[in-house]
Amino acid sequence: MKVKTSLVCSGVLFILSLAFFPGGGLAADKKIYTLDQCVKEALANNWRLKAKKETIDQAQYVKNQARADFLPKLSTSYGFTRYKSLRTTQIQGGTFNIGSLNNYQWKGTVTQPIFTGFALISTYRLAELGIDESELVVQLETLDLALNVKTAYFDILTADNAVETAELAAEALESHAEVARNFYKVGMIPINDLLRSEVEVGNAKQYVVRARNAARLTRSTLNTILSRPVNAEVNIVDIEVHEVQKGDFQAYLEEALKNRPEIKLIDNNLLQTDQVINITESKNYPEVVFVWEYTKEGDSPSVDGGAGHEPSNWAAQAALKWTFWEWGKTHYAVKQQESIKNELLKTRMQMEQDIQLQIKDSVLNIQTAETNIPITRKAVEQGEENLRVSQERYKAQVSTSTEVLDAQRYLSDARVFYYTALFQYHLAKARLQRAMGTY
Repeated sequence: MKVKTSLVCSGVLFILSLAFFPGGGLAADKKIYTLDQCVKEALANNWRLKAKKETIDQAQYVKNQARADFLPKLSTSYGFTRYKSLRTTQIQGGTFNIGSLNNYQWKGTVTQPIFTGFALISTYRLAELGIDESELVVQLETLDLALNVKTAYFDILTADNAVETAELAAEALESHAEVARNFYKVGMIPINDLLRSEVEVGNAKQYVVRARNAARLTRSTLNTILSRPVNAEVNIVDIEVHEVQKGDFQAYLEEALKNRPEIKLIDNNLLQTDQVINITESKNYPEVVFVWEYTKEGDSPSVDGGAGHEPSNWAAQAALKWTFWEWGKTHYAVKQQESIKNELLKTRMQMEQDIQLQIKDSVLNIQTAETNIPITRKAVEQGEENLRVSQERYKAQVSTSTEVLDAQRYLSDARVFYYTALFQYHLAKARLQRAMGTY
């Protein structure tokens, strides 16, 4: 009796769970992604982007290292020296031993740089610019990643529509082949007409297989970008909205020159080169350092004094070092960095031209797609009507099988061209955003 009661309760709970949570865990596995959701998930999970973000921490550690060079350095040493024989000295005709055979010494040193020809401050500023560079590299990777996500997304939509087109063509050709078989049975068409129809059916089925595999591959590509299992199921929202793109080339260009991380990277590299020049020119100046040493000596490991040894002592020293002549080595090193700076300036000018070309290419692609979308949509409507008429004419035996097969091929091509134009429009918009430094 208790067993039956438990089974009844379990059944009631199961029914209630279906009522309040329809789909259960299966629905979670079949999440439908929008384009924005794909971009957000990629920015959160993509391994390549995460790897790039590590460079920011690395640059911060380099900055911390440069800051440490401003502070005094502490060092210590401990040594043992044994002489073959005691040292002696002559004093008023007498010979006296000096020191001991066993000698121990412990030394502590504090070293503080006073002036390095502005090398330390320039190195620190160079490290700060290294952080900016790493952040710009992450921005660049983010833009590329967002574009890759959009490209993969539109590739899926294109592939899915190719599958649908292939399946519709296969169904239509199979229906036509069935009509041809019936006509052949009653002797209305020759065998070669039937065989031609059968061959086209076989070809269409092969194309369906290839189209489905291509669609699976596009999903695997998106999964890889999102750092998901390569075979994970991906369902995405279709995008067919076509909004006319309004904008001005000059406005796009100004936005790009303001936002593009590539331009900012070159500007940052120019600042880095200035700091490298300062570091190089620092060799024209003397270096001043303060050193304080504390020393303990003795004839035993405890270094607490002994014959000829002071138990402890200290010394302070301000030292100046200046290598003032190296036969133009520093001069040529500075010239090298100035040449690098000129190279960067010319690279920046070329980058601006490349950006103009990228924007022009994206704008033209958008215009091309906007022109082709209504043309290809009309072609699909005409292709559908042409196929319908051809099928009716064939059934009335006033046309050949070739006319029907050609009509089906024209319709399939028109559908492919339409969906290609539609998604190329969205892709061109995405590339325009990338060219302007946004996503």
